[in-house]
Amino acid sequence: MAKLRRGIHNAYSESASLRLRAAWLYYNQGMTQKDVAEKLGISRSTVIRMLDEAVKRSEVQIWINEGIGDCVELALGVERAYGLDEAIVVPSADSADGTAKSVGLALGQFLTEVIPDDCTIGVGWGRTLTASLASFRPARRERVKVVSLLGGVVEAHHINPIEYTWRLASQLGAECYLFLAPLLVDSRETKRSLIEKCGLRTLFERAENMDIAVVSCGDISATSSSLSRDFIAPDDLRELVAAGCVCDTMCNFLDAEGRTIDHPIRDRVMSIDLDTVKKARHIVLVSGGAHRAAAIRATIRRVGCNTLITDEGAARAMLALAEVKAA
Repeated sequence: MAKLRRGIHNAYSESASLRLRAAWLYYNQGMTQKDVAEKLGISRSTVIRMLDEAVKRSEVQIWINEGIGDCVELALGVERAYGLDEAIVVPSADSADGTAKSVGLALGQFLTEVIPDDCTIGVGWGRTLTASLASFRPARRERVKVVSLLGGVVEAHHINPIEYTWRLASQLGAECYLFLAPLLVDSRETKRSLIEKCGLRTLFERAENMDIAVVSCGDISATSSSLSRDFIAPDDLRELVAAGCVCDTMCNFLDAEGRTIDHPIRDRVMSIDLDTVKKARHIVLVSGGAHRAAAIRATIRRVGCNTLITDEGAARAMLALAEVKAA
């Protein structure tokens, strides 16, 4: 899976977040300018310019030493522990909604700068992804396709999966492929009929050739805050937990090692298979909260991850999990 390169995106290359990241790698990690350029996917001349700008702004003295550096150091640690191309870590919030908003805003900024022309993007849905729309301000792109990766719900309140996919595509001027089916159906036969006879086959074919897949994941437990709690029967939830489920990734239920839980509900979920998601050229995983560290780890093990966008709480918990597994 190729790493997204940002050298062509001038706005992001000049942003404070990337400048601080370059400064941290150069001054605190002792990397060469060439190594920093390769790590961040930008040119060496851009690194030189950013380092100079960081010194002029006194960011090397003030920002890195007063808290921003904590997020950068956590990001670097998660990258090493989980073999990621990139981790983006934002400060923790005081609530689940606050975490979804802050992580979502980071996703919106990321997508604003990295989506190129001639690109197929697959997207899930949820609170965090919906929050990304507030900071998603892309230039119009040519020949971009946005593909929804899972079905929706009949009754939608503050989160409408169709609206999220449509608004993302509209802001890009992209073609939009909506997953016009319920998230859960009554049987395997109904699922097959909807795919084969009701026009969804094209969507599945588009998903086979994704350049970027943007997915989120939720925790599954007796006190889970995952949105799937609102859509699956309580008995199914109890059975999933009893079977070792810790994670809901696009309504695909995984154990701690990323294995799919063998439960009848898997035959009723209307979503793109995780094996298909795994084929995407660049996978962006977005989720926050320390309680979701196990779910994030399971998703990484199941489909891989190039760019992880999360918060401090999840990053610290993920590093603790990695230490336990290594012991």
